[in-house]
Amino acid sequence: MRTTPLPGLLCAALLSAPAAAAEPPPLIEVEHVTSRLLAASIGDAIRRACPEISERRLRVRSEALKLYNHAIGLGHTRRSVEAFLDDREARAEIEGERDAWLVANGVAPGDVEAHCRVGRREIAEGTYIGSLLRVD
Repeated sequence: MRTTPLPGLLCAALLSAPAAAAEPPPLIEVEHVTSRLLAASIGDAIRRACPEISERRLRVRSEALKLYNHAIGLGHTRRSVEAFLDDREARAEIEGERDAWLVANGVAPGDVEAHCRVGRREIAEGTYIGSLLRVD
């Protein structure tokens, strides 16, 4: 009977064992995640301010599920995704970017017509933000 030396067994075991999972990147640092959340936040601000625009509910839910699956694919757990979504600092950062985007696009807080105008423009141009909205 031929025996395999112990170092050979250890090497074989290490090569066949799954690699230890690397720590996934913080979601606030994942551009795909933050850009999609920013777009959703902008769309939400538009639809809340403009009475003639609403969200495309199924599209929004579908995109949210895609984003969740993307985060899971990066190695995050359900719990870590939920923690990120509940993180006040991350939310404040995205809301600050949303407010800056709105101002840069000519929307002042409380200006209903400007919200509607920008919402209609995003829908007409077929942007990602516009894809989440519809004119009622």
